[in-house]
Amino acid sequence: MLTDETEEVSPMATSTDPPATLPELLARTVRRHPDLTAVSDQETELTYAQLADRVEVVAAQLVRLGVTAEDRVGIYLPRGVGAVVVVLGVLRAGAAYVPIDVSYPNLRRDEMVKAAGLRLLITEPGRARRLTSLPVEVAELDWRTPEPGAVAPARVGPDSAACVLFTSGSTGQPKGVVLEHRQMAAFAEDPVIPVVGPGDRVAQSSNLSFDTFTFELFRSVAGGAQLVVMPAIADLIGADLQRQLRRHRITAMLAPAIALNHVARHDREAFASLRVLCSGGDVLLADTCRQLRDGGFTGQLWNLYGPTEATVACSGQPIEELPDQCVRVPIGQSLDFARLYVLDDTLAPVPPGEPGELYVGGAGVGRGYLDLPGLTAQRFVADPFASDGGRMYATGDRVRTDPGGALEYLGRVDSQVKVSGHRVEPAEVERALYQHPQVREVAVTGVGEAGDLRLLAFVIPAVEELSPAEMRAFLSERLPAPYVPAEFVVLDAMPLDAHGKRDWAQLREMAADRSRRRRAYEAPRSETERYLVRLWEELLRVEAIGVHDDFFGLGGHSLLAARGRMRIQRDLRTNLPPQVVFENSVVEDLARVIDSAR
Repeated sequence: MLTDETEEVSPMATSTDPPATLPELLARTVRRHPDLTAVSDQETELTYAQLADRVEVVAAQLVRLGVTAEDRVGIYLPRGVGAVVVVLGVLRAGAAYVPIDVSYPNLRRDEMVKAAGLRLLITEPGRARRLTSLPVEVAELDWRTPEPGAVAPARVGPDSAACVLFTSGSTGQPKGVVLEHRQMAAFAEDPVIPVVGPGDRVAQSSNLSFDTFTFELFRSVAGGAQLVVMPAIADLIGADLQRQLRRHRITAMLAPAIALNHVARHDREAFASLRVLCSGGDVLLADTCRQLRDGGFTGQLWNLYGPTEATVACSGQPIEELPDQCVRVPIGQSLDFARLYVLDDTLAPVPPGEPGELYVGGAGVGRGYLDLPGLTAQRFVADPFASDGGRMYATGDRVRTDPGGALEYLGRVDSQVKVSGHRVEPAEVERALYQHPQVREVAVTGVGEAGDLRLLAFVIPAVEELSPAEMRAFLSERLPAPYVPAEFVVLDAMPLDAHGKRDWAQLREMAADRSRRRRAYEAPRSETERYLVRLWEELLRVEAIGVHDDFFGLGGHSLLAARGRMRIQRDLRTNLPPQVVFENSVVEDLARVIDSAR
């Protein structure tokens, strides 16, 4: 890692460009472990030798369909053994695979097909007739069908394109990241991350279009482990996760941090049977790790960090004992195939402990963005610290080194919002809220129109009694006024997207829905209205309730309504019918009924 006190990259972080390709990784494992199980789902199980045979069949079919080097082949298949075979078959044919999740909306699918410039789209038998409107040839490929005769595939080199993975673009259009064989092979064999091998059963629970799939598949192939296709991570969380992991005898898993944070609260023993548990993709809470250890997990626990552009992961933090003051787990130090730099706006290293933007160099830096030369030139820049003429990727992430040399994630460079003329980094507000002993999890974002932005904090409390007023007072003692959110929304659980990561779109929709439900604020006018506003703010954990607000529109339900009626009767010494809150759910209406009954 490079700071202004480091003149050269340490030997541990030195980049090497191995001549290996992904087909070579598979071939090596087939030679070493032909009879070991390579991949399984509920219907099928293949040894490494059988997997290699199936891959050759798929590659031959693709070559007959005209697929050649540097072509991009879309994979529109459900997760399973078949999808794994097809991914490896595309690579064996010399092409790059482009995974398109079958659960994506049609509009998103169509945007990806168009942006990828596909030579071919592979789908399962029976689905092609529903894809005739797409501007690409669609092939229904049955990987189980024997293919007579061998067809020589195109040559695959270390610098050949291996895949195109799409990420969100600032314009709203997806942008494709092109990764080459040398980068993915280097990641697959990086020795810093816990190695999986014969006897390990690695969970495959991510969508094919997410870069976690790259970890699951190619780390397993490189080490000779068995890849076990399981339900998606969101479905596993909704079911009995502990039972599923034990039933499938899973020994290693990469789970999104936001999923671990959620599971640890409700079932800290869920991962106790694993030998290796890696996490990434979001902030991993220190309390989550403590709870996992308390729940009996004794294996290797790692927090990984890395953008897709730098091939899945470029840093990692092994987690053993965490200091009492640690709230969020660091993202660690560089993996063997990466170089990490913390730089200022002039690309000069910052002093240790000072914040800067993280740049990633080394063997994992991808080719760039597909058909976006301007953006590629902007984010993939020359590495002035490398002697090999390599490039480095500007992550857009703000980090700093801790006293032990590990990187701490501070937030996004480009996520600042201007509130009342002040530039505010939402991650800074999140860090302050995490210091509250009764806050379990938090997400802060800016909402509203430009020029009228306000901060909104979504909070999962560790105790039921935590109120927005308490959180506001807590922050007001620690941060300037513009940094204190205008509203706090208390949640039972953080919404997750299809990849098990924090679903910011759903959070913002929740905020918009709350705004639509609320009438223009009018302060309470009578003692009864003031009492009801205080009571509702306590029960609903919502601030700034006005006389026109509706109890159920603010998140109330039948149990809270019953509690509210009992409190009213006790505090105001009046008798009210059981349905009074249901029939008079607006503050001023209920106040009128109460005053009439007294």
